[in-house]
Amino acid sequence: MYNNNSSSTPSSSSSSSSEAGDMKSALFSPGEPLRQPRTTPPVSDGGAESRSPIPSGHNSSSAADALVKNSKLSAAAPEFVPGNYASFQDDVYSDGSEDYYPETSLADFVQDFVSHLNSSPGSFESEIDYITDMLNSCVTTEEILQELVELIYVQSTSIPNFAYTGARLCNHLSYHIRLSPVSGNFRQLLLQRCQNQFEQREQAVRGDPETQKRFHYYVLFLGELYLNLEIKSRKDTPGRANVLLGALKELLNTLFSHPDDPNLMCAVKLLKLSGSILDDTWKEKGQSDMDEIIKKIEDVLLDVKCSRDVKQMLLKLVELQSSNWGRVHTANVSSDATPDNDPNYFMNEPTFYTADGTPFTAADPEYSDKYQEILDREDYFPDAYEENGNDFFCGDEDEMDPEIEEAFERFCMESDARGKK
Repeated sequence: MYNNNSSSTPSSSSSSSSEAGDMKSALFSPGEPLRQPRTTPPVSDGGAESRSPIPSGHNSSSAADALVKNSKLSAAAPEFVPGNYASFQDDVYSDGSEDYYPETSLADFVQDFVSHLNSSPGSFESEIDYITDMLNSCVTTEEILQELVELIYVQSTSIPNFAYTGARLCNHLSYHIRLSPVSGNFRQLLLQRCQNQFEQREQAVRGDPETQKRFHYYVLFLGELYLNLEIKSRKDTPGRANVLLGALKELLNTLFSHPDDPNLMCAVKLLKLSGSILDDTWKEKGQSDMDEIIKKIEDVLLDVKCSRDVKQMLLKLVELQSSNWGRVHTANVSSDATPDNDPNYFMNEPTFYTADGTPFTAADPEYSDKYQEILDREDYFPDAYEENGNDFFCGDEDEMDPEIEEAFERFCMESDARGKK
């Protein structure tokens, strides 16, 4: 009995050490890549069957068929949406709720979709209809409509770089918010709110830095509103809100009347944004308002001790206005265009390069000499260009590397052999 036990002990220990060695080699030695099991995991101790969607004993082909059968993907889908994409609508309904407004305030809803549009301005077109539908379901009284106007106005005049998207939002809502009480519709209430701030311009332009900052946001928002807010005339043709035209002129006068650096920088931004449109509109009306504004800028440059950077901005603005705001008008008839009357005459001409890499076109006064120099240079290397014009220098065949030559000959022989089959 003792002998049997003693004889079994070494084999048991050797078996254990062998298993340990196998486990060690399996852990630390690279092996073949793992594959998916062909069967489901074994039944648990409780005897319950596995809940795997793939029945036991099915092969990988059956597993793939099951995945395809249960998949929600469709080749006929109108568009592909990545799995990690989250739209504003997904954020609203993330809790499975069918109605968003009763669970939050109008202020929270406005802040949420404004934040979404500010971070993803490219989603404006795809999200605006949903936002409008939600607002129409919320705005049911005159008080709520006034609250909505105030909320959007505050967001548009306090968030940096949101003025443009805010103006587009206001233009859309002015046509699609259905509630229109006696006090005014969305657009009328918005213009009244802007008028209230306009009447406080003298106090705001002389206020503390924070007050000035909010006033400058308001000025730029009003400029964007003038460019984007459409008002239909009697002929049903949309046009700009001319009521804002006089307001913008007065705001510019207010800024130039208090010529510190922040006010001057705000005036420059407004003119770079809308100066060309304002200039055109005033000229159509036979008014010289832009000339008056340029005169104010020149007076500031002469009399005011503004910083060097702001002075450079003002000078660049005067140059921009004198060049018709950077716009170039082509000749009326293309056949009448000449290098003297059409700045775009040489626009479509090819660009050449001299030997030292200097670019030149047909508009260059020394075009003929430089182009002849290129022709002369090509004459020195008649074989340097292929017939298709690609820059590919063909060297002497004798200079071909022996290995390359051997490989090329082998390639030619194999090509001939394939051609004869």
